[in-house]
Amino acid sequence: MHRALRLSLLALLLPATLLADARPKKQYTIEQFINTVAVGGASFSPDEKEILFSSDESGVRNVYSVAVSGGKAKALTTSTDTTSAVSYFPKDTRFLYTRDQGGNELHHLYVRQKDGSERDLTPGDKLKAAFAAWSGDKKSFFVTTNERDPKFFDLYRYDTDSYERTMIFKNETGIQVEAVSPDGNWLALSKPISTADNDLFVHSIAKNATTKISEHKGRSEFAASDFDPQSQYLLFTTNDGSEFTRLRRYDLASGKASDVEEAKWDIWGSSFSEKGRYRVTRINADAQTVVKLYDMRKGTEVKLPVIPGGNVNAIAFSPSEKLMAMYIDADRASSNLYVHDFSTNKTTQLTDTMSKDIDKNDLVDAEIARFKSFDGMLIPGVLYKPHQAKADAKAPAIVMVHGGPGGQARRGYKYPAQYLANHGFVVLDINNRGSSGYGKTFFTADDRKHGREPLWDCVEAKKYLSSLPYVDGSRVAIMGGSYGGYMVAAALAFQPDVFDVGVDIFGVTNWVRTLQNIPPWWEAGRQALYDEIGNPETELERLKETSPVFHADKIRKPLIVIQGKNDPRVIKVESDDLVEAVRKNGVPVEYVVFDDEGHGFTKKKNQITAYAAILEFLNKYMPARAAAPAAAAN
Repeated sequence: MHRALRLSLLALLLPATLLADARPKKQYTIEQFINTVAVGGASFSPDEKEILFSSDESGVRNVYSVAVSGGKAKALTTSTDTTSAVSYFPKDTRFLYTRDQGGNELHHLYVRQKDGSERDLTPGDKLKAAFAAWSGDKKSFFVTTNERDPKFFDLYRYDTDSYERTMIFKNETGIQVEAVSPDGNWLALSKPISTADNDLFVHSIAKNATTKISEHKGRSEFAASDFDPQSQYLLFTTNDGSEFTRLRRYDLASGKASDVEEAKWDIWGSSFSEKGRYRVTRINADAQTVVKLYDMRKGTEVKLPVIPGGNVNAIAFSPSEKLMAMYIDADRASSNLYVHDFSTNKTTQLTDTMSKDIDKNDLVDAEIARFKSFDGMLIPGVLYKPHQAKADAKAPAIVMVHGGPGGQARRGYKYPAQYLANHGFVVLDINNRGSSGYGKTFFTADDRKHGREPLWDCVEAKKYLSSLPYVDGSRVAIMGGSYGGYMVAAALAFQPDVFDVGVDIFGVTNWVRTLQNIPPWWEAGRQALYDEIGNPETELERLKETSPVFHADKIRKPLIVIQGKNDPRVIKVESDDLVEAVRKNGVPVEYVVFDDEGHGFTKKKNQITAYAAILEFLNKYMPARAAAPAAAAN
């Protein structure tokens, strides 16, 4: 039976009082939402009895381990700076992890040794490093670092026992290392041309020879996924000749490429288990991850374990391939780590991340909404409708804009949206033109049009929200971070009568300065950014036209700005200038600055401060209707 018809029949059968208030509704504080733990990453110990992962249970992300049999996770690091798990060593209890300093994104690679001491494997000032891969024989591992030249990342091979290193690829052309073959003889390299166009190469270490494998006409994306365990071919994705990315393979001996897998959406990538028994493909299907698992011996797809109300979004295998770690989340349930034993077909939940204070039934299921924009283009978004929003109790709304350009609003647990919906705000997490996941044409539709067409999609989003019977169209805010913060400032400056409130979270306000001050490690993508947004050396006036700070005199709606002092992407002066300019207009402006954060707030205490301030600001200038009191238990 059609879903809409079923719901109509249900409405006829249920008592009117039950329909009006289907369940008890309770509002939660931001502290209660933040008590939910964020987890990620999975690396099995050599004996396959423990899994290494990252968790912010302490209030800041650190490294933890948990037994595959279950039980309380153990904190292995206790830093006050963001620390992320990478991998156990292949034969002992040592492990690798990364850490930056106060959100400056200058990550170093560390090892915790057998005696518990910490060693920085990439020491020095103003450098950025990352783990690349283990060698197939596990006698070495590969690391990228920009210590030689801040603009470019070289590749080093580290000895597993002594940590002695050798440079194996010197990068002097702005190319990027994407993958290393298990035998250590091949690299996959990428050269950005624009944000929607790049070239892909394979490089032979032994011959010091580079071969381009991405011959194409027009703008197309290519991305390396994984070398096979025998180092015979490279899996890669491309949208050459199509709207969406498909999976291909490049044979290293013959130089021939062939298709492997295709979907109706973008294939994000595919990777092998260590011995090659399994291959995992991740698909970005209408803002939700779909994972497919294949048994390479049998040539068949493997049915994934079913967790009621959950969606598998990531997989990792133990070295023996007998165990599989999985992350599973849902709109109303935060991501949790599970382990599946193929021999027993048993699946065990290893973490319990959801705040104990929150009944998930008080949260809302998201839905994919679509509306036609000013030119007929169909714009998707993720819609959150509060329980208390009804035609006779219309709610205020928020157009939420993701970062980028080129990001994507996605389904899955998103506490800012749930927090605001829980407090009575309808939230539309918009995928304006230029967002990922909806094809090549849609992704490039915002190029050199920032401050115009993508912003106009947000204006149309307000019209769409206003058409919903449970939304009060006279109370609609716009909110976003990074590029989404730019859209907030642009909306208030270039469309000053449309939105009632603006929430700008470390948003770009001056394209000229932002493009002139991009972090040095972004050098490889500098021209790509210029291609999409504009060149500050040759298009100064056009960039000023689209930069809100130069038009701040037109802003007359209340604004709150949130900024990290150590942000290397959108430097603090961007927000300083906007706040100062808007205050001259006599417009209410609130400004929250965190001294120990960068581009994105990783510390729970700061997340609490930020979102408490945002809700207080929204309720001051665009108040929502309070939730109904919880019903008494029968």
